[in-house]
Formats: sequence, C-alpha cells, structure tokens
Amino acid sequence: MPKLSVNIDHIATIRQARKTFEPEPVTAALLAELGGAEGIICHLREDRRHIQDRDLALLRKVVTSKLNLEMAATEEMIRIARDVGPDMVTLVPEKREELTTEGGLDVAGNSDSLSRAIAQLKKGGPAVSLFVDAAFHQIAAVKEVGGDIVEIHTGRYADAASEDEASERFAEVLNAARHAADLGLRVAVGHGLTYQNVKRFSGIPEIEEFSIGHSIIARAVMVGIERAVRDMIALIRG
Repeated sequence: MPKLSVNIDHIATIRQARKTFEPEPVTAALLAELGGAEGIICHLREDRRHIQDRDLALLRKVVTSKLNLEMAATEEMIRIARDVGPDMVTLVPEKREELTTEGGLDVAGNSDSLSRAIAQLKKGGPAVSLFVDAAFHQIAAVKEVGGDIVEIHTGRYADAASEDEASERFAEVLNAARHAADLGLRVAVGHGLTYQNVKRFSGIPEIEEFSIGHSIIARAVMVGIERAVRDMIALIRG
C-alpha cells in the first residue's frame, strides 16, 4: 500500500505571517500522524521563510513515523542534517525568489557535487532522496550519485492546461516511475498534488510514497488535519 508523507511547511507559513507562536508545526505533525500519515516532511530553507531551526529540532524529538528533511545541498544544510539526524533527507533545488520549488534538481549536470553531498549525509545514516523531473537521464543520474529514492516532480502534471496535456504529463511520470524502479530506486511522487488530481496515481505499484503538503493544509483549515490526512490516504489507496 502506498504511504502518505505530509509536508507541514505551510503551518509555519501561517505562523510566520505574524511572527508569532501559533499555529505550531509540531502539533500539526502529531495530528497528521494520528490521521494516518507515515511520514512528516519539512523544508528548512536558506531564507527560513517558514520552518525554523527550532521546529526541526522539536520535530526530531516528537515524530514517531519518519522525519523527512527537505533541503538544498549546501554546506550549512548538510551540517544541520548531520546534527539533527532525520530519518530521510530529500535534496531539492532552491531559489530565494521562488514561491515554491519550481522544478527538479539537475542531478546529471551536478553529479560531482551531489555525490560528495550524499556521501557526507549518509555518514549520519539517513536515506537520501533526490527531487527530479520525469526525465530518464536525471533518474539514471540519481542512481549514479548514490541516491536511495527518487521523488518525481508532478508539478507539470498538476499545472496542465488541458486534459490532453494532463494525460501526456501523467504518462511521463508513470514511465519515469517504472524506469526508476527498474534501476532499483525507491519511488515517490510529489508537488502540486490535490484531492482532485491525485486519483490518477492510485494503484501504480512502482509508487511507494506520496509527498503532499499545500492541498492537505488548505483542506485542514476547513476540516482539521486528521480528517484531511485520512481523506487523502483514502484517495491514494483507491
């Protein structure tokens, strides 16, 4: 059965809008686990626009499922990851001016630096995932640099302007997932997935995990986190 990992960044986004103490991302993580989430994701960005260092430290203490730290492959973040000890690290591209992550890592074009970063991270024991577009050469590069997991970027599918385009983008993700599995990589998908567009991915055996944040947090504002998580799990499991 596929697993759901919930990104709680935007609980922190709401808090940081007022520079106050609530809502508390750690509480959100615990409620997501109560709703059935099998992983908690947080992205500690260079600009600290939402998740803060104290959030990461507290999450490491209380998360009982799997703590997945999204991060850029910088010296600062590698040091933090090794100090905190998440269960999993997902390397993502990061630009200060972006609203959210805009695409996958260019693993093939940065293989040397990413190989060194992954080697350093693995000394601390976490599994390492790389967030890439649905391109065969990038997925092959994930294997070459020592990644354990590939998270396939579904943003282009989510942003499709027509049903024909959505079908084409879905086929790209599906083929990429199968290629990754053939290479011996574990497969996750994420970015832009909602309660409406995620249904298409139900029942694909190569996909073992869904990484979803914004849509779940948006629904949680209306119905609560536990129910929002349960509803998403029902969809990804058909």
